[in-house]
Amino acid sequence: MLNRIHKDHKNIMQLLQVIDSNIVLLTLDKDVDYQLLKSITDYLKNYSDKYHHPMENLIYAYYLKYRVVTDQVANRLEDDHKQLTILTAELDDMINMILLDAIIPKEVFIEKMENFVSKQKQHLNYEETEVLPAIQSSLTEDDWAHLMLQWQHKEYVDPLFGESISDQFKALALHIKVS
Repeated sequence: MLNRIHKDHKNIMQLLQVIDSNIVLLTLDKDVDYQLLKSITDYLKNYSDKYHHPMENLIYAYYLKYRVVTDQVANRLEDDHKQLTILTAELDDMINMILLDAIIPKEVFIEKMENFVSKQKQHLNYEETEVLPAIQSSLTEDDWAHLMLQWQHKEYVDPLFGESISDQFKALALHIKVS
């Protein structure tokens, strides 16, 4: 399960790099592929929010049952996931508006993307440097077996980075491989 989470984090970082490159394009008044950005928010809404974060939350809740941590630490991961879901929806809404030819000031859109990327990177760094190492060092093989039994989604297919790429994400997958 942790290997899956680490892999997902690397994949999400690739998506954040695509957003970063589009921020640069916008600041230089170059063309931006809004459909590509839409694919990223769709992926994050339909994959991260439905599979990745629930897996992390399951593992973390199990970990917290058997470890003494402060309330601030205990609540941070779930609070971060809720905030990231909101930020993803807000960015997605703005991209949808742009795709429908709404006029959004460039600076407002750049700020929204920069904030989104910054919060995502902070969250991934927190998980990779603090949360996951603590979990890995304290859970046993029996704990992991118990968690696997609790995981309701069992094996799920990543529609972008999996073996079979969904039609919805083919252009994004091609862009990532070219970059």
